[in-house]
Amino acid sequence: MLTAARSSPPSGAMSWSGWLRANFFGSVTSSILTIMLVAAAIMTVPPLVRWAVLDSIWITEDPAACRAASGACWAVVAEKHRVMLFGTYPYDQHWRGVLAMAIVVALIAVLTVRRFHSAALLVLWPLGLAAALAVQFGGFLGLPHVPTALWGGLPLTLFIFVGTVIGGMPLAVLLALGRQSRLPVIRRLSIGYIETIRGIPLVNILFVAALLFPLFMPAGVNFDKLLRAQVGMIMFFAAYTAESVRGGLQAIPRGQFEAADSLGVSAWERTVRIVLPQALRIVIPPIVNDVIRAFKNTSVLLIIGLLDVLGGTMAALEDPHWSRFYVEAYLFIALLYFAFCFTMSQYSQKLEAELKTGRNY
Repeated sequence: MLTAARSSPPSGAMSWSGWLRANFFGSVTSSILTIMLVAAAIMTVPPLVRWAVLDSIWITEDPAACRAASGACWAVVAEKHRVMLFGTYPYDQHWRGVLAMAIVVALIAVLTVRRFHSAALLVLWPLGLAAALAVQFGGFLGLPHVPTALWGGLPLTLFIFVGTVIGGMPLAVLLALGRQSRLPVIRRLSIGYIETIRGIPLVNILFVAALLFPLFMPAGVNFDKLLRAQVGMIMFFAAYTAESVRGGLQAIPRGQFEAADSLGVSAWERTVRIVLPQALRIVIPPIVNDVIRAFKNTSVLLIIGLLDVLGGTMAALEDPHWSRFYVEAYLFIALLYFAFCFTMSQYSQKLEAELKTGRNY
């Protein structure tokens, strides 16, 4: 009597024990590292959870209660969040900062939805940014005027970040094209700018913009410090992003250029319609990396006296009653930065998948 042969599991299926062996215990070295990591987690995770959650203080107006507790004092965030998030902006006008941030975030959210990509965005974005700046400045409809010297916190961070990307990206593309140009003067000027800016720390550029630039201006002529810092951030961002774009330009197969030339396409139309779209699609990962770095670089503004969200946190911790709880305050700011940067990173991966940037030509 013939017995039915035992059927083997599908090739893609794997038992949990097989998965553990394949991923954690595949070799002696892997097994040792796995055991060490598990032991480290056992020693660190329970005390961390106990400090951060179980024994922590979440809401209290009395710092003495936090000092008596054995866990974290998250109440410092509840008590000082207005200063941390808005800096020296007038306290009773913080709602304007919230509204300005909501407008900017809404503009970014619309930009990330591809079905909304149309010529209307070229109108929506300038109008939206103008509305956000108008709300932040005031001086109309009964809103008191707030000079940029009092701006701070997260609204300042978002404005500088958005301005850096909007102003720096076109300049980066022009520099990348200039570095690839056949005209010696344009090529050398582009190379000189890129290499000079990339060889100077951002702190030095901001110091020049904030402190030295006014010394070269005629008497009575001066530009707002925030505007000077914004220009410095744009210059720095453009120099680094130009090299990312240049990598994309060099990755375009020569046949694309030859095909365009054979069809009689002008150099300008070839660049705008054929070369640049493909180059920018290829370099989405490095460009997003530059964008994320631009967001984090806003924390350097503190050095020239502009209180971004990190500077606002440092100002909030000058209160002697709450200064000892700086760990909790800085952890909150770190999570805030992580939320923005992780969101941008995830969107870039989604965009790569939609555009299939990994395809072979």
